Amino acid sequence: MPSSSTDPTAAAAVNQVLTFVIGEATYGIDIPCVQEIRGWSPVTRLPQAPADVLGVLNLRGAIVPVLDLRLKFGCTTVQYTPITVVIVVSVMSAKGPREFGMVVDGVSDVIDITPLDVKAAPDLGAAASGAYIRGLVPVAGRMVVLLDVEQLIGKEFSAAAAENSTQAA
Repeated sequence: MPSSSTDPTAAAAVNQVLTFVIGEATYGIDIPCVQEIRGWSPVTRLPQAPADVLGVLNLRGAIVPVLDLRLKFGCTTVQYTPITVVIVVSVMSAKGPREFGMVVDGVSDVIDITPLDVKAAPDLGAAASGAYIRGLVPVAGRMVVLLDVEQLIGKEFSAAAAENSTQAA
C-alpha cells in the first residue's frame, strides 16, 4: 500500500491557508477566498452600521464594507499602525459574490494543511458562538484558529441585505 505522501488523492486534499494575527492569537482563512491584501487606509464611516463595521472603501470602483475583526471578536481596540492590514475576501451572498475587507493586526504566512491536521474546536456552550470556527491546527508551537469566512461574514451580511430589501419594499 503506498504512503499518503505519494497518494495523489492525499496531495489534492492539501489546503492553503493564509494566517494572520489579532492580538496574541493566530487565525487562518482559506486562500481561495482571499482577493488581496492591502495596507490600512481610512474608510468612510456609514451611519447606523454595526459596531464592527468600520465603514466602506472604494476598491477600483467597487464599494467594499470593512470590518474590524478585533471588534467582531470582542477584543480591545488598538491604534492602526503601518503593519495593520485589510484582507479583502470574496464571500457568496444572496446576490452572488461580494467583497469584504477584514482589518487584522498583521498577516503571518501561508501554510499547507490537510483535513487530518484539523482538530475540532471545543464546545464552549451556547453563550460562545463558534459557528464560524472550522477547527484548530497546531503549527510550529502555536494554535491556528481556522475561520469559515462564509459563516463569519457572508451569512450575517446576506441576512442584513435581505432584511433591508424587505423593509424597502
